[in-house]
Amino acid sequence: MPIKLSPEKAWFTHMKTNNNYDDPVSVSTKDHHRLIINPNDLNKYLDIARESALKAGIILKEHFRKLDPSMIDEKAKNDFVTNVDRMAEEIIKNHIKNHFNNHDILAEESPTKRNSSPFLWIIDPLDGTLNYIHGLPNFAISIALEIEEELVMGLIYEPLRDSVYSAIKGQGAYKNDKRIHVSHSKTLNTSLIATGFPFRIKDIIDPYLKVFKNLFMQATGIRRGGSACLDLAYTAEGIFGGFFECALSPWDMAAGALMVKESGGVVTDFNGSNRFLKTGNIVAGIEGVHLEMLKIIQETFNG
Repeated sequence: MPIKLSPEKAWFTHMKTNNNYDDPVSVSTKDHHRLIINPNDLNKYLDIARESALKAGIILKEHFRKLDPSMIDEKAKNDFVTNVDRMAEEIIKNHIKNHFNNHDILAEESPTKRNSSPFLWIIDPLDGTLNYIHGLPNFAISIALEIEEELVMGLIYEPLRDSVYSAIKGQGAYKNDKRIHVSHSKTLNTSLIATGFPFRIKDIIDPYLKVFKNLFMQATGIRRGGSACLDLAYTAEGIFGGFFECALSPWDMAAGALMVKESGGVVTDFNGSNRFLKTGNIVAGIEGVHLEMLKIIQETFNG
């Protein structure tokens, strides 16, 4: 018999039982217990993420290239938000709350109020806002779920291409329900690399450009698309051999990071640890390319 948990934790059972699930997912609790999460529950979370993203995507498509200047605000220097971001975020949050009222939500355009829930939804309703404002068709919706601070589900929706990237911990990564894998290129000199410019902390532009130059000299090419979650999705899909960026927020990386891992790649921060959601610095890609990129980054920033 599974151990009875509080209503908030009713989705999972302690490993103290001997229940056998098909491909169960295990996460650590803060009190060092192991929790087994039923895969059916994870699929339910993914379904809700997909439904909310598709609903919000309708708003993004309806307003694309139709924005009035009055709908745009500048949160900080070169960091913008639109009414469309806010509308899409409310749609996603409301849909999640309608199904999981006790879960916490961390979303880009809303103040965060944490309760005691072990469930945390991490949402970017419009990653690539500046692209969206200027009519550049490179933006997406990103939704991830952490349980006890461990990523277990991620979804990225690219509305204009109607592409849904998804991943569940231990179950692989998919694009429109077709399994995806990281690039077969094992070295920088055969890989296309993606990055993003550190517009939030321009005082590190010199070391960043040094890293950029070193990678540029070794890689097949470098691309800067303006949407970190899509860069990670494309890395999981094998388009990019690797991706790096600094000073990101959790909602920029969470879903995409899980996808890269589940597609066979490696994801770390600039120190080679798993703390990228905390540090905001991320290096992701197929193992060999990741190692080469990480070495260049560390030699530059730690030198």
